[in-house]
Amino acid sequence: MDVTTAAWTVLLLPLVVAASILLGLKRWSGLASLVSTGSALITLFLCIRLAGGEDLAATSFTWIDMGEALRIDIGLTLDDLSRGMMLIVTSIGFLVHLFSLAYMRDDAGKSRYFAGLSLFMFSMTGIVLADNFIMMFIFWELVGVSSYILIGHWFEKASAADAAKKAFLTNRIGDFGFMIGILMVWTLTGSIYFNEIASAVGGVENAKLLNIAVLCVFCGAIGKSAQLPLHVWLPDAMEGPTPVSALIHAATMVAAGVFMLARVTFLVESAEVAATVIAWIGAVTALVAALMALQQNDIKRILAYSTLSQLGYMIMAQGIHHGSDAGMFHLYTHAFFKALLFLGSGAVIFACHHQQDIWKMGGLRKKMPITFITFVIGTAALIAVPFTSGFWSKEAILEAAHHEKLWGPYTLAIIVAFLTPFYMTRLVIVTFFGKQRSKDASHAKEVGPTMWLPLALLAFMAIFSAYDFLTGPLMANGHADFEHLFGHFGLTATLSLIGLVVGVGSSIYLYKGKDKDPVSIPPFANRFYIDEIYEKIIAIFQDGVGKICDLLDRYLIEPLVARFPAMTAMTAGSILRIFQMGNVQTYAFMFAISVVALIIFLIS
Repeated sequence: MDVTTAAWTVLLLPLVVAASILLGLKRWSGLASLVSTGSALITLFLCIRLAGGEDLAATSFTWIDMGEALRIDIGLTLDDLSRGMMLIVTSIGFLVHLFSLAYMRDDAGKSRYFAGLSLFMFSMTGIVLADNFIMMFIFWELVGVSSYILIGHWFEKASAADAAKKAFLTNRIGDFGFMIGILMVWTLTGSIYFNEIASAVGGVENAKLLNIAVLCVFCGAIGKSAQLPLHVWLPDAMEGPTPVSALIHAATMVAAGVFMLARVTFLVESAEVAATVIAWIGAVTALVAALMALQQNDIKRILAYSTLSQLGYMIMAQGIHHGSDAGMFHLYTHAFFKALLFLGSGAVIFACHHQQDIWKMGGLRKKMPITFITFVIGTAALIAVPFTSGFWSKEAILEAAHHEKLWGPYTLAIIVAFLTPFYMTRLVIVTFFGKQRSKDASHAKEVGPTMWLPLALLAFMAIFSAYDFLTGPLMANGHADFEHLFGHFGLTATLSLIGLVVGVGSSIYLYKGKDKDPVSIPPFANRFYIDEIYEKIIAIFQDGVGKICDLLDRYLIEPLVARFPAMTAMTAGSILRIFQMGNVQTYAFMFAISVVALIIFLIS
């Protein structure tokens, strides 16, 4: 199979499988799950084969041809950036499929679930392989649709249905800005193709419009990658099945925004003001999300806010001059250890009979040793313990900020480097140590091999994904740099290690042996009341719209539609009543007058 055929197979096979399940295999859920998992394995093997291959710029057919005004070709682009991202999507996707075989075994909607997974894989692969903005935007929206299906899988639950709607609508806000940005870039550069835009952007003379265009394009990343102020949908997305959480948070939907910025890094670096704004939004998001994570008690929500925080790191890197590679490097490593943590939390929830409150767990270290060890490894990578994958990628971002002297974002990122070890150590201590605090925890036992095998594979990647022998096509995006670490051990590494030690130590001191949270910070626990503020704003807007509609109904619609016809009918009736007297003599007289009038008319 040549490169072009392999690339198209990777893209289209999940779509074919999704359609097959919905149209023909819906009643046979077991077969549907196996077909979907098998297709994920095939696409993974093809991506591994493509990883070491040649670049590709293939055009299949012309979709829209308006002459010189606009021409849109449907084609694929395969380079170091897309190969690496494809490998992440397919590998994490396959492991999520494998984990789901056991996790969703008894679910009534299993066929629909696996069809949704395949559709999601198709949509995300389309974003990665797109060679122009229009094609990327189409698949961008398909990712939104498929995520809506997966998050709302248990739609019978009001909270799940609301979470799906919240994710969908919030992303539409960002996508509207993204669409405007695409149109502005097209106007400024005369092209929608990434390679042509890269060549033309240097000739754009209007710097102000270029900055506005880049910020509008960035709106898409704000929505998809859940940055402030559109971050509110991601924690609520935890209402979906845990494997879906791993898929969304680790490697696909939330990574789409970071990948898109990396794809158009030539645009970002050409717009200095926009780049600075991007760096600041990323840094502030990282800090705010970390503070929110400090006081959460739901195991999945803690990891959700951790994802928000790490995405902030990645977005910040995209706003740093020559920092895009560091951001993609962190995306790569984060995909593996965050998927590990989410699937590990899924194993814990599954073993504890779907209990998610960490203060109703405890003592799971001995009952679930494999899950515990792998979870600790994932935590070590997340908090950047030296020589784990997360250590190298996080240091790359901090070093990039330090090198470019972006002291504001750099300072915020260093603070996050202390907060992350604190709240993750809290999670591990409360969940796995101490005594069992509920019957659910006391009855817990280790999960089966179909669930712990993905954990073991991801644990290996959580440690070694940053090293040369595993980076493969991602060498351009970063790798473990021992020479830099030991030869140039500087301020960044020192501050990071201090933050790690202080964060872990203070968390152990506060939470070891505790049966309830000794710390209470309501603003952190209530997520700075941002959701409540949004709800009030929406309520005010809805009330305002409602009052306007009421006024229009009372003073415009009702008079025109109801009162005017009624008055017309009543007036006509009153006139007709004059001629309806019930007197035969009157009727005869009126008839005679009418005949005379008719004769006069005819004679004249």
